[in-house]
Amino acid sequence: MASGVSKPRHFPSPARAERRGLLLVGGQLSPDWLLDAYGHGIFPWPLHDGTLAWWSPDPRAVIEFDRFHVSRRLERTCRGGAFEITRDRAFDDVIEACGSVRDRRRGTWLTPPMLAAYKQMHRLGHAHSVEAWQNGELAGGVYGLALGGMFSAESMFYRRRDASKVALVALVRHLRERGYTLLDIQQLTLHTARLGASEIPRREFLSRVAEAVAREIPF
Repeated sequence: MASGVSKPRHFPSPARAERRGLLLVGGQLSPDWLLDAYGHGIFPWPLHDGTLAWWSPDPRAVIEFDRFHVSRRLERTCRGGAFEITRDRAFDDVIEACGSVRDRRRGTWLTPPMLAAYKQMHRLGHAHSVEAWQNGELAGGVYGLALGGMFSAESMFYRRRDASKVALVALVRHLRERGYTLLDIQQLTLHTARLGASEIPRREFLSRVAEAVAREIPF
């Protein structure tokens, strides 16, 4: 483990993860396990057959607040008033919509137990959503889990063009204003790379997690 990083209670050291990041198969999706996982740079992602698995990839993808890139077109959309932005108004609807997206490379990873677990985390005040509305209807959104000064963005969806991007921009700006220091996105994609996301070594990520979660910053 990196210096200053505590050991997880329910998991092996993330340094023992396999090359792809697989750390543990099995376990529970209880709040205690989830808080222990995220607080130590670990997240759940079921295997192809739905078996619960836990990951800590190296490198780790993050969005640095000072490198987040919003194109001129997207900025115009954000400022144009096409979408109403809210926070935590429709968490269950957002995560259900994320779980219904089937055109991803391996389909949705949000199995019914995962959906139930994150809904419980929302009720406990740990998971949050940002919604984009258009004409009174939910057009897109993003959700994730907050611990201290770290936010782990999990998934997003859209039903109208740019709705998920506008929600993500709103999330990033909200976190920056609140004083968050770390925005974890787990894995880099072409889409997030265009927004300025990057990868850092797991050792550096774990050190930053330890520093971030020690802060007391309400979402």
